[in-house]
Order: sequence, then structure tokens, then C-alpha cells
Amino acid sequence: MENTIIELQFSLNTFYFLISGVLVMWMAAGFAMLEAGLVRSKNTTEILTKNIALYAIACTMYLLIGYNIMYVDNVEGGFVPNFGALIGTQATDADHALESDFFFQVVFVATAMSIVSGAVAERMKLWAFLAFCVVLTGLLYPIEGYWTWGGGFLSELGFVDFAGSAIVHGAGAAAALAGVLLLGARKGKYGKNGEIYPIPGSNMPLATLGTFILWMGWFGFNGGSQLFLADKENAVAVSQILLNTNAAAATGAVAALLVCKFMWGKADLTMILNGALAGLVTITAEPASPTPMLACILGSLGGALVVFSIIALDKAKIDDPVGAISVHGVCGALGVMMVPFSNNDATFINQAIGLVCILGFVFITSYLVWAVLKATMGIRVGEEEELSGMDQHDCGIDAYPEFVTVRGQ
Repeated sequence: MENTIIELQFSLNTFYFLISGVLVMWMAAGFAMLEAGLVRSKNTTEILTKNIALYAIACTMYLLIGYNIMYVDNVEGGFVPNFGALIGTQATDADHALESDFFFQVVFVATAMSIVSGAVAERMKLWAFLAFCVVLTGLLYPIEGYWTWGGGFLSELGFVDFAGSAIVHGAGAAAALAGVLLLGARKGKYGKNGEIYPIPGSNMPLATLGTFILWMGWFGFNGGSQLFLADKENAVAVSQILLNTNAAAATGAVAALLVCKFMWGKADLTMILNGALAGLVTITAEPASPTPMLACILGSLGGALVVFSIIALDKAKIDDPVGAISVHGVCGALGVMMVPFSNNDATFINQAIGLVCILGFVFITSYLVWAVLKATMGIRVGEEEELSGMDQHDCGIDAYPEFVTVRGQ
């Protein structure tokens, strides 16, 4: 009887891992739709190509290299991973199948790379982007992920990042910021005297659909990070996580809506969408311990902050077409620093140390990789290609061929 119960728990935990992984995988569709809606029609096919290609590359690199760096045969409390054997062997007392753990982890690394895609949209060379994808997903993300989730020195320090506000979202934003600084802004985005010219996206229904898909996928992202389901304690914890995740997203959207109304008298849809995502990123650092009321407060803080962050980056002439750096970087940092308010195991100093280590490492190493790519193959398309659109230049296929478009608009 006891063996039957153990096997049933093993099966339920494994199934929960797999279903959560499927939900997180579906976030790839959310990123693709969101980014496709927020870029101009002449760049839509290219952004979709990047999203399907980066997912495929991320899964391959993490299978061949990344998972081994992050988890297999590593020494607890270390700084440099051990580069162990492929995937490893199943422990006899495991609570779930090792393969389900890999599947759940592999879709996370794809999420980190998807953040980069939107920030560098509409002017980066496709093949330079994909070359960077190989390095980030195969090496950089697994190293900083090992520091916490793999039992490295940040884990020993007491740094808490439940589902990856810094490890996944902050890392993706740091890599994106490094690329954007070397890449420069889109043509026509900023004037010589500091003017900021909006470049509207081509498809708001698509962007909204992408946001709802991401919102749905986040239940697997945060809920699955509990790792277990097959007992009363973990089932209650998962329920609390999903409740808080949804509450933070909802209040993030409301907060962004109210800030827009107060500042401009309008309901800016793109800001509201980013407000929901900002609430989700903020709660991701610790969705298990806050009360629902605190989750609402955290979501509201993220939703309001992201509006001001997007404005500030624009004033600094850091061109981010989808607001990814603000959503995932700024609000990821906010979420990490809010953890001690609900989790007594976390301290503000340890959270700050972990945040600086992760963001600093990924930014510096990413900047070096982008710089090498810029000096060798180049990272930015020419002016003519940017004017005519990435779809024709990189893909040779228009996303909306039935519509007559004026190149350069």
C-alpha cells in the first residue's frame, strides 16, 4: 500500500511538472504574438521567425550543454559549475521523473531569450541575434542559474528568487539592454533636439492576445516552480501561488490604466498590457508567501512603475519597441527586493547582492558577446534594409501580403 501511494505521488508530481512545462512553452506563442503586434507590419514575419528559431535553439542548447552546467554534478555553494554529464541519472528516492524536471527547466531558458527578441526588434540582423541566442541559452543563463537554483553560492547566501524575477526575467532584460546600447535606436525614433517620436505597432489585437497567452502561461511558470503537488501542503501552496499570480497581473493592469489616465487622460493599451506583465514579473520572485492583499500591492507597484520606466528609457534614448527592459528588468528587480516583506528567510542585503551578481554578470558578458558580433558579422542591418523592412531583407515574405504597404512607414 505504501509503495502504491509513493508511486502515485511520483506520477502526480511528474504529470504536474509536464503540464506546467507545457503552459510555459505556450508563453513562446505569447511573446511571438505580443512582439508581432507591437512592431510595424514590415517587420512582422522577421519577429515571428526569431521567436520560433530562438525557441528551437534554446531547447537544443539547453539539452546539449545548458542543463548540465546548471544542475548536473555541481558542488553546493560554488561559483563555477562542474560541467557534468548529460542530464545525469534518476535518483532512487526522487519525487518526480528527472526528464520532467528537464522539460520544465528548458522552457524557462527560452523565456529569457524571448525577452531579448522584443527589445532589439526592427533593426538587428537575424543571424547575429541567433548567434547570441546560442551563447545565452547554452552558457550564460545556465551559469547564473546554477548560482541559485543549482545550489551555487547565491543559494548558500540565502538569495530568494522563487520562479525567476531575476534569474529569468532580469537576466533576459540585462542581455537585451547590452544589445540595445550597442545597437542604437531605430531610424526616426528620436530627433536631434531630444524629440521622441512614437512608432506605433501594427496590430493591437495580436498584442492583446499575446498578453493573455503570457498571463495564462504564467500559471505554469509560477505554479510549477513549487515543484510538487501530490500532498495537501503542496496543493494548498500551488493554489495560493496561482491566486497571487492572477491578482498581481490584474492589479498591475489596473495600476497602469490609472497612471495613464492621470498623466495623459487616455487609456494607453500598450501601457496597460505592459502593466499586466509587470505585475506578473514582480510577483514571480515570491508568489507563495504573500497574502492576496500584498500580492495586489506588489502588482500595483509593478504596473505603475513600468509606465514611468518606459518613459525614462525613452528620454534616455534607449529604444525598446515592446518595453521588455522595463517590464522584465526594472520590475524584476522590484520583485526581488520586495521578497523580504513576505518571506522571513530573505534579507534586503542578500537580495541586493544576488540581484547585482545576476544582472551584472549577464550584462557584462552579454555586452562582450554583442561587441564581438558587432566587430565580426555586424549586428545592425543597413539603412536601406531597415527602411524597406526586415521581412523582405531577412525572410522574403510579407506577413500581410494582401495589404498594400508603403515601405518605410
